[in-house]
Amino acid sequence: MALKSAACFHDGSLIRLCLIISPLPVSSLVTSTVPRLKIHTTASPMMAATVEQFEQAKSKLSTLKNDPGNEVKLKMYALFKQATQGPCNTPKPGMLDFVNKVKWDAWKSLGSMSQDEARQQYCDLVGSLVAAEGGSSAQVAAQPAGSEATYETLLVTTEDNMTTIRLNRPHKKNAITTEMYNDIVAALEQAAKDDSVLTVFTGAGDFYCSGNDLSNFTKIPEEGVELMAKQAGDLLRNYVNAYIDFPKPLVAVVNGPAVGIAVTTLALFDLVYATEKATFHTPFSQLGQSPEACSSYTFPKMMGVAKASEMLLFNKKLTATQACELGLVTEVFPESSFQSEVWSRLKAYAKLPPNSLALSKQLIRSMEKDRLHAVNDAEVELLVERWTSDECVNAIMSFFQAKSKL
Repeated sequence: MALKSAACFHDGSLIRLCLIISPLPVSSLVTSTVPRLKIHTTASPMMAATVEQFEQAKSKLSTLKNDPGNEVKLKMYALFKQATQGPCNTPKPGMLDFVNKVKWDAWKSLGSMSQDEARQQYCDLVGSLVAAEGGSSAQVAAQPAGSEATYETLLVTTEDNMTTIRLNRPHKKNAITTEMYNDIVAALEQAAKDDSVLTVFTGAGDFYCSGNDLSNFTKIPEEGVELMAKQAGDLLRNYVNAYIDFPKPLVAVVNGPAVGIAVTTLALFDLVYATEKATFHTPFSQLGQSPEACSSYTFPKMMGVAKASEMLLFNKKLTATQACELGLVTEVFPESSFQSEVWSRLKAYAKLPPNSLALSKQLIRSMEKDRLHAVNDAEVELLVERWTSDECVNAIMSFFQAKSKL
């Protein structure tokens, strides 16, 4: 029997759950889909959306013009049920009730997540979908008092003495666009001046950050590749300098895979907490490029030349445990308790004397600051040269061609 679609309601809001016929057996379709629906908590437990914001998110859902896909809709359904009814407490549907079984599995996968946390994640998810269509996620996502600015692809909030900068392109695995580079620099500059004690970086969805959005390399101005490379070099230099010069404790909460510049900048953070499911990959030579974010200096110093070369030259991907053993990650947490443990710890750290933390950090970093700026300049100079080389252009073209065949 061809199952075309089913409709699931939440209090008047309709999500059409389109289950397209697959050449796989139905059992294969279910088992290949449900594991990917496991929700990774991305909001801190102390940042719950209000009931009013939850209602606004529900109303915004009906304004979406594009179908976000079955996986996102199932995730949204599960979060809605968890937010309104709590943990799944209904009997498991029979094996032949395919639609309801998939929905039940999605809801059940949230486990004991609190209703407040589910409400927050629901708002974040709807906010990211609205932002992806050109709207403002700030219209939907919970923005606690104290937030200074809103950005199209970042969620920046200040609460409990912490400023959190959350990359908010989950549909693109939080890949960084040219505009995002500027927004992140602006967010860091604002966080340096606000009253927060520490600043936290993390990602929305299942990825921390997939590195550069490679579409950046396709936007070639009329003046040619040379101008594009120079502009990109200036942007990268400013971006990395923002981390080098940041005056307060900077913490990365790595909630999933990290690629490229999302990995190399971690050596400039003061703490890096990672879920056990995180991975760390720097595929520079694969793309005809070279190291950035001072990693040509920080990685060998941190993990030794041989291990650093394995990552920076030969594209070795590290597990979270391996990254921790090499000093890139401070501590690895079980996925099931990652968010609750990390945010609870950070909330306690944010109560420490702010001047003591800032001055101590600056003392620790002061001996390396000039060297890091010099390394950054040298890396950018080499990258500008790389970006204009035939080897780099051909490598990136090969990447796109391989991706288009998938």
